[in-house]
Amino acid sequence: MIDKRLVPVGGLKKEPFSGSHNGMRYFLRADESKEHFIAYIYPEPWSFEKTPEEEKQTATFPITEEGMDAAITWLFEQYEGQKEKWHAASKNCMHIVNQE
Repeated sequence: MIDKRLVPVGGLKKEPFSGSHNGMRYFLRADESKEHFIAYIYPEPWSFEKTPEEEKQTATFPITEEGMDAAITWLFEQYEGQKEKWHAASKNCMHIVNQE
């Protein structure tokens, strides 16, 4: 899902990081204190800004190597626990976009 080597933990203090995996999108960004980061997950097809808040799930982690490990574990657990939802989002995303 996420290769930890591609996400420099300290880099989250400056820039958010986003990606997707089989219908599940994720967005990581530092909070105002720059001590923690928030991990968001939401279904395809919309961008983070266009996805309704009620479709987003979040968890907060410290901006440390251990925090990133915990975030990656959380993302994996959320993907595995809701796999049908993510696969349906991936499968149906073009139908949703074409209806707009």
